[in-house]
Amino acid sequence: MTRFGLKCMVALLSTVGPGFAADAVRNSSIPLFAKDDKTGWQLDRAFGVDDLLAIPGGGPGPVTFDKAHPYFPPGRPVPTYRVSDLSNPILQDWIKPAMKKTNDEVLAGGVAYRAHERCWPAGVPTFDTDVVGAPLFILQRPNEITVIMESGPEVRHIYLNVPHSADPKPSWYGESIGHYEGGDTLVIDTVGQTDRTFADNYRTPHTAKMHVIERWKLAADGNSVAVTVDVDDPGAFAMPYRGQLRWRRTQQRTLDEVICAENNSQDFIGFKVSIPQASKPDF
Repeated sequence: MTRFGLKCMVALLSTVGPGFAADAVRNSSIPLFAKDDKTGWQLDRAFGVDDLLAIPGGGPGPVTFDKAHPYFPPGRPVPTYRVSDLSNPILQDWIKPAMKKTNDEVLAGGVAYRAHERCWPAGVPTFDTDVVGAPLFILQRPNEITVIMESGPEVRHIYLNVPHSADPKPSWYGESIGHYEGGDTLVIDTVGQTDRTFADNYRTPHTAKMHVIERWKLAADGNSVAVTVDVDDPGAFAMPYRGQLRWRRTQQRTLDEVICAENNSQDFIGFKVSIPQASKPDF
């Protein structure tokens, strides 16, 4: 998206914000994620590292780091790059060789691929875990929610109270359909994602069959959002899995721009890294 296009979108959505906020106050079934254009959300590192985390006692969890090579995010005394745990039972055998290759590259001193560091769309659910250095902004309207991640920027659309298309064309963020539950939760059902993204920050491949259900639950004080994610992909995972994370509210400034907005930087952090590809079977 161009700089002019982003500014026009934010300006348009901002004009409907006050009216929607008033409707939300009158309608207790709608959680209000932003009362103004300065409310953003970032990953809460007090909850855990910058990843989708397993729910204790909740069955199979998402891919995380190899215990022999713990992941420490930037800001810790000795930050590290991610090395994936290939023993996770959710993984089908055909995707492990590509993941092992990237593990070996990292252990040899290479730089691990991350979508935002190459100005690529992250896909879902990685979108939920990537709001670390820059926030995301949730702009609500009666029939649609627009979510803008500042680092990119990346724009995601969630359409409310409508059915999925019969055959959605694969795209970076797929087709996201949402509805509100319980007065504090937004439920998002996403299908139709391209297989060019990864399922997580550990470069786990997936297929176009991946189905993701997110639940964004706003805390009673409005200062945090508990995010739970259910992922199912019979083409890549041996079983469905569930993960969780938490966002904290930021309230210091409006949406800013970064260099990816003009697509004039090949590598966001200056490194040349390859995107691993798995050999996928016919389905």
